[in-house]
Amino acid sequence: MSFDDRHNQATGFRSSPTGPRVAPPPRPVDRPAARPLLAIRSKRHLWSAVLFVLLVSGVGIRAYRDLSRPEAWAYWKESYLGPKMTSALTNVDFDGPGHGRHALAISGEIGAASANWFRDRLDEGHLAAGDAVVLSSPGGDLNQGIIMGEIIRARGLVTVVGVVDVSGQVRPAYCASACVLVYAGGQTRYGVEGSMLGIHQFEATAPLRDPVASTQRIAGFLLGYMTKMGVSPAVVQAMSQTRDIRWLGVREAAAMNLVTEPLGKP
Repeated sequence: MSFDDRHNQATGFRSSPTGPRVAPPPRPVDRPAARPLLAIRSKRHLWSAVLFVLLVSGVGIRAYRDLSRPEAWAYWKESYLGPKMTSALTNVDFDGPGHGRHALAISGEIGAASANWFRDRLDEGHLAAGDAVVLSSPGGDLNQGIIMGEIIRARGLVTVVGVVDVSGQVRPAYCASACVLVYAGGQTRYGVEGSMLGIHQFEATAPLRDPVASTQRIAGFLLGYMTKMGVSPAVVQAMSQTRDIRWLGVREAAAMNLVTEPLGKP
């Protein structure tokens, strides 16, 4: 028996005399090639790297702008590389035998971060109301000096200008410029005979369009601070009269109520 197969070109079906028409196998459909998984991951990593660089650049530029200012750089340097002032915990005896006080003696230039440093030293020394801060400094940062004075007043501490010897006696020293503002914060301000307080006119450190107006604003600010601390306005008036240091002895400072408790010679 023989048979012949015929292929229907129009329908694509194969016909056979011995059976029904059978559909031919489907032709493969062309599909777009799948993107390699590695390429997708690479693009994700690329965008993540770009976003990270942009973020770091933004933070870096902002930090550079902040640190490019002289005062910001000075604050950072003093905070992390070392303070300008030094301190020592001690006991002082300027109220007579048997009346020693716990004290923190500080000396050196008042820097851009001295207020935070000073607060930490007080906390570490556990100084309480009535304890003393012994000062010896050529001055320094105006704002930091005021903050230190505010801290002293808030804690009820007393102040004295001098240095402490091994026996606990306060010897004469000097306190000038911004140091006077720190000294003014004392609840009681002792004056050791021979110690000197140096005052002068404060000026803005950065160049301004109107330096005269700036100096007047600073003088008004200092007047408010000194009045709050119970110091006579005569001190601020004396400051505004000279750019050079004017040294006040205990008697003259007491006349301006800058010294509240004059002491004799040690």
